[in-house]
Amino acid sequence: MKKVVKFGGSSLASAKQFKKAGDIIRADRARRYVVPSAPGKRNKNDEKVTDLLYACYDAASTGAPYGKIFSRIKERYNQIIEGLELNLNLDFEFDRIEKNFIAAAGRDYAASRGEYLNGIIMSHYLGYDFIDAADVIFFDENGTFLSEKTNAELAERLSHSERAVIPGFYGAKPDGSIHTFSRGGSDITGSIVARAIHADLYENWTDVSGFLVTDPRLVENPVPIETITYKELRELAYMGASVLHEDAIFPVRREGIPINIRNTNRPDDPGTLIVESTCRKPRYVITGIAGKKGFCSITIEKAMMNSEIGFGRKVLDVFEKNGISFEHMPSGIDTMTIFVHQSEFQDYEQSVIAGIHRAVQPDSIELESDLALIAVVGRGMKSARGTAGRIFSALAHARVNVKMIDQGSSELNIIIGVKNDDFETAVRAIYDIFITADR
Repeated sequence: MKKVVKFGGSSLASAKQFKKAGDIIRADRARRYVVPSAPGKRNKNDEKVTDLLYACYDAASTGAPYGKIFSRIKERYNQIIEGLELNLNLDFEFDRIEKNFIAAAGRDYAASRGEYLNGIIMSHYLGYDFIDAADVIFFDENGTFLSEKTNAELAERLSHSERAVIPGFYGAKPDGSIHTFSRGGSDITGSIVARAIHADLYENWTDVSGFLVTDPRLVENPVPIETITYKELRELAYMGASVLHEDAIFPVRREGIPINIRNTNRPDDPGTLIVESTCRKPRYVITGIAGKKGFCSITIEKAMMNSEIGFGRKVLDVFEKNGISFEHMPSGIDTMTIFVHQSEFQDYEQSVIAGIHRAVQPDSIELESDLALIAVVGRGMKSARGTAGRIFSALAHARVNVKMIDQGSSELNIIIGVKNDDFETAVRAIYDIFITADR
């Protein structure tokens, strides 16, 4: 059995955390490939090493004083090395990084050094091979990730390495310059490595015990999600739920490799298992609740619009010409409502209204601002009767006025629109009716 294990920044923020990660890796011989992040915060007042690297680079590359920041960076790594009692000296690496900072090697190079140095330490600590991600993860000259080239090279390289550490977050362009994924991109690296070795499982170790049914800032102690499908995760992530980088899903999904989100500080917790599909019956009708504030709606009314060929296309063309993407588009026989991000729309609202009038000659156009969208997601909704009715009942009981409800054809999710001010109340009401009432 082969497992890839990725550890986040909080899991590797200090020697104490490193030791926890080491114990986890050594507890299972299948954990053969390790993807480390850069050291994160040790406490709420601390700084992430990546942020220090950015600040140091910005100073050094412009000729400003940088010595104090660079000393803090070196101190963080040396404290980890001393705490692990390793016979390791990184002075050569620090000297090379300093020279490249002064030579303005690029902010991506600067940011990547956090993972690079942590990878060196982790490989020495475990006795694993160290493979620089710049040698096996490739981008084209425009920064587009080259998935197939990377997969072929990485698979070949790892076939000769029984156990290895591959730093997360970065790779290289054809000219050898370092390029990074977006922030949190170590999740993606772990997924890429898992695909390359045909892993049986990709374990993503962080500071939470998997996904929760909803945001703990909205509901006190929400229950954890035991198993979730990629489709459900995609729906929840789209509406703001975040534990795993969204792009980390795709490399493993195409290979059918499950992901297990685990807690470094509570390694006995089972976490959340993310799978392509499952016949396991979910514990609750819904899997999760997520949402966002800050939307507005544009409702277009015109008699017999349903018989007017191209009506929807003409309306959406107006939004496209103004550079505005839409989120949802529920419609009736003579009405069509478009939900967009209010921040994107408000500077162009009059241009859009005028464009719609010219394009389709509506009877009326109404705008409503300060709206929130809530996604109720769950594979269990397909076989459960009255899900929408239970949502309406819960919201009515909580005195929340529903502005919109939209169910996808897959019956995997229901989107509800409410006023911004009702957002928190609505989430709690839905949680209570589906989770608290069924516990």
